[in-house]
Amino acid sequence: MSDLFFTTDLLGEFDRLQRQIASAVAGFPASLRATRSETFPPVNVGSTDDSVEIVAFAPGLDPASIDVSIDKGLLTISGERRPPATGSGDETRVYARERFMGAFRRVIELPPHADPDKVSARYVNGCLTVSVGRSEASKPRAIAVQ
Repeated sequence: MSDLFFTTDLLGEFDRLQRQIASAVAGFPASLRATRSETFPPVNVGSTDDSVEIVAFAPGLDPASIDVSIDKGLLTISGERRPPATGSGDETRVYARERFMGAFRRVIELPPHADPDKVSARYVNGCLTVSVGRSEASKPRAIAVQ
């Protein structure tokens, strides 16, 4: 029989430590996949032979309220989602809200082969699609064998 006794709940201590570490690094995502689940707007990033494609899922926004910019290899998507206008007699008290409201800003690092001079953006059905062309030197090409 062991003479070693724990007066505290060991698993509870590990859980507490994990929560403390998670809260300490919560503001520093290591990559796009490491962002918090409540980050708005959620994005998908992919590439084709000709471009890098970024799709931001942002339903309910006015396209004029979305700003897209590129500076030093960083694509920034920012704007504001306003709450819907309510009538003057509406006295509804909100006790739960799952839809994000307020100002937002997402910064996505582009790969080095992205060409900031070849950018287009369109907003259709709640999805903002930003296409950043690749530089000509980075596009795949066939080499003729002689």
